[in-house]
Amino acid sequence: MRCPYCGSLDTQVKDSRPTDDASAIRRRRICPDCGGRFTTFERVQLRELFVLKRSGRRVPFDRDKLEQSVNVALRKRAVEPERVERMINGIVRQLESLGEGEVRSDTVGELVMEGLKGLDDVAYVRFASVYKNFREAKDFEEILVRLASEYPDEDGPDDEPRQARSPE
Repeated sequence: MRCPYCGSLDTQVKDSRPTDDASAIRRRRICPDCGGRFTTFERVQLRELFVLKRSGRRVPFDRDKLEQSVNVALRKRAVEPERVERMINGIVRQLESLGEGEVRSDTVGELVMEGLKGLDDVAYVRFASVYKNFREAKDFEEILVRLASEYPDEDGPDDEPRQARSPE
């Protein structure tokens, strides 16, 4: 593993342990050349995935990019990191289990929207506004009406706001 500080290829693993959900191995590393310390994560990858973009470009699937997109949508929302990690792991497993080496970006986007809908309504609307390329206020209104119609018995005008739902 290359040192992110000095670029040396001779780094040493000082500690390895599974993550809380056992979906990855966390490794603490040290560089003997510069003394820099850093952490890496090792995950199982069932197959090499590529994403077919709307433009026709074919790019390697990047789990970190997926995680960043989800975290942007969830910014300043009270959702436990473990639930977010489970959702992301679930999306990656679904994509890998499709049996295809190539998935459309639409498929990834729909899976993220479905996952966010189960975690937090605000994050769902935020993600949808970018993913669906909202142009006007009525675009927001349409998705909010659709979201409210899915849960008609919750949140009357005198009720407290409902909590983020569990995806289970």
